Amino acid sequence: MKNITVTLPEEDALWVRVRAAENGRSVSRWLADLLQAMRRHEDTYEVAMEEALAMAPRRLNESGSPYPSRESLHDRAGLR
Repeated sequence: MKNITVTLPEEDALWVRVRAAENGRSVSRWLADLLQAMRRHEDTYEVAMEEALAMAPRRLNESGSPYPSRESLHDRAGLR
């Protein structure tokens, strides 16, 4: 593990101390857990984005029939 120093306004430092104590952890452990969770979330998102961008494009209208008109898609009974 690597030690780092974080400088916070007094109000934020108090908030962090309270949150860490509510979770039964030290400020250091609470922040480390929070940052690890953020990193896992970001890594998961990036993997999903890479997979989505790697997919080959596909036709939305494979049957060759004409697409519905904009008017027919947005026509709702009672709104006109």
